[in-house]
Formats: sequence, structure tokens, C-alpha cells
Amino acid sequence: MKKVYLDSASTTQIRTEVIQEMTKVLVEDYGNPSSTHSFGRNAKNILELSRKAIAKQLNCSSQEIIFTSCGTESNNWILRSAVKDLKVKRIITSKIEHHAVLHTVEALQNEYNIQVDYVALKSDGEIDITDLVELLSQEKKTLVSLMHVNNEIGTVLDIERVGRICQQYNALFHSDTVQSVGKTKLDLQVISIDFIVASAHKFHGPKGVGFAFVRRRSGLRPLFFGGEQEKGLRPGTEGVHQIAGMAKAFELSYHNLEADTKHISELKAYLIGQLEIEFPKYKINGNQEGFYTVLNIQLPFSEDKTAMILFHLDMKGIAVSRGSACQSGSISPSHVLEEILPKEEVNKPSLRISFSHYNSKEDIDYLISCLKTI
Repeated sequence: MKKVYLDSASTTQIRTEVIQEMTKVLVEDYGNPSSTHSFGRNAKNILELSRKAIAKQLNCSSQEIIFTSCGTESNNWILRSAVKDLKVKRIITSKIEHHAVLHTVEALQNEYNIQVDYVALKSDGEIDITDLVELLSQEKKTLVSLMHVNNEIGTVLDIERVGRICQQYNALFHSDTVQSVGKTKLDLQVISIDFIVASAHKFHGPKGVGFAFVRRRSGLRPLFFGGEQEKGLRPGTEGVHQIAGMAKAFELSYHNLEADTKHISELKAYLIGQLEIEFPKYKINGNQEGFYTVLNIQLPFSEDKTAMILFHLDMKGIAVSRGSACQSGSISPSHVLEEILPKEEVNKPSLRISFSHYNSKEDIDYLISCLKTI
């Protein structure tokens, strides 16, 4: 049976070169990077070279890169410490953030009684900048948390503009950049931002490792305690092989960025063209000019087919999703689509199709042919 993977927003296929790099480190450089003997020093060297490689692509200091287990951990740590240690009294976010942000903000509101404001959204999922400015005009120590690329509909935040606005109003700015890191250029000397987060498995690296960019002298404190690793901000022995794999995947992503962006953009445009021919009444959820790796579509099928479409495609060997993989076991509609779609459209059949450089036009043709059999 043909296998077609079109769910790269949930996780990506690991690159062969990354597996080779990780295997080499596992076999040859197994020392604890906190140990002072040669085995430990070798592991520490790999750790710091990986940190520098990531920092170089983001144009920041290697001291500002902190290794974590994933984007969820990084989001929890940054938001919690901002409230607990930096004495943030208000968080401005949106109702279409990843649950790693939304649920953390809700928990902090319950624990610390902070003020939470949700910025208004446009019908395509874009942030209403005018509303953000109005919210920031209230004088209170504030952190703005808005994701760069929405993981379900691909809406892109003008991160540079929002950064300038936050700077103007003296607000901290945190962005969940899990869907954009490794897939677009981010110059952290140009963008006025305090915190970003990333997960390696979103850019063809291993699962279980990520990083946070934490602007120097931020004042953040650790989420948990037990060691002095990662400048005392993230205790626990570092997974050197995972970090080396992440750095390798990161370097390769940016080395191939121009070619991969062109290839994937052409695939997305080809899919849109085929949908217009075969399903002229289909609809794009969000903005058609959204991020090049993600396309969320509403199909012109009856609601009773919603639950069966993913199963039908899976039986044909096609992997797509309805939304975030972190809530794939839920039968509830996507919280993102609930915010941007009219009530009568929320339960209609929608699919999130997300691409990588491993995909081809033949994959798209196969998807379309299988959708036609439903």
C-alpha cells in the first residue's frame, strides 16, 4: 500500500544525517557533560558547539539558548517564571494559541489571580493589531504571548511589528515559534522579543528535545530544581545525543531553506489548484496566504462524514489530521476553528494538510484521488 505522510505540522521525518550524528555521539561521546574528566569534557564540547550552531542561525548569543525537552516545557517555564519571578500582573494572548500556552495561562490565572486579556481576532485568524495596542495602553506589568505561526491554520503573526509595539509599551514579548523555527529566517537582533521556543521534531530532528531563547538578563528562574545545568535554569543531565541531533537538523534546515521553501510552496499551490478543480466548493480555513507548510481546508461533504474522513484516508495509507496532534484523541471540534468559523461550519469536515520537502506532486495526486472516493 502506498504511504503518504502529510502531517508534518505534528511531527517530521527525521533526516538521515541527523540519525548518523546522534548514533556517533551515542557510541563515542557518552560522557556526562558535567563531569570534569575527558569523557565529560568531550560531551560538554558537543553541547556548546550545538548551542553555538543554533545561536548562529538565529543571530543571538549562545548564552541565550537554553536546552529543554520541548516547546511545551519551554512555554510553561517562561510563562510561569514571568508571573512568579518577574512579577507580571497581566498576560495578553489569543484564544487560538497552542494549549501549551492557553492551559498554562489559565493555571496561572487561577494560582496568581493575574489579569488575562485575549486580543481580538479577524475572521482569517490574524491578530487585530489595533485591539492589541488598545490593550497595551493600560498601564500594568504585562507579558504578550502570541504564536508566530498557528499550528492548525498557518496564520502568520507580524512578529517584528508586534515586537516593536511591545517595546513601545514596555511589555515583555514571548512567542511560541515551534511551527516557524527551522522553516523561516528569524533574526533575533532585529526582532524585539524576549523569549521564543522550539521543538527539534518540528524541523526533522529528534523528539524529546527543544530549546528556549531567553534574552540576556531576563531574570527568569528555573521551573524545577536539582542541578546547575543550563546556567542553573534547566537542571538535569542534558541529552547530548539529542541536542547534537537537534543542532544538525537545525543547520540542515537553514542550509536547505531556500530550496525547501520553493518546493513546498509549489506543492501547496498545486494542491490548492487541484482542490479548485475537483472540489470547487471547498474552503480554506484561515488565510490563503498563510504559512507555506500548512493548509487547513473545509471539504464540501456532509457533517456525518467528518468522523470517517481521517479513518478512510488512513486506510489508504495517507496521514493527515483535523488539528493539533496534542489533542488528537479529543472528539471536540478544534478550539482554533471554533474561534474563526461561523457556528454552523465548526462541525463540517475540515482537514489540516501539512507538508515537508519529502513530499511530491504524486502524494498530492494520491490524496485527491482518495478524497474523490469518499
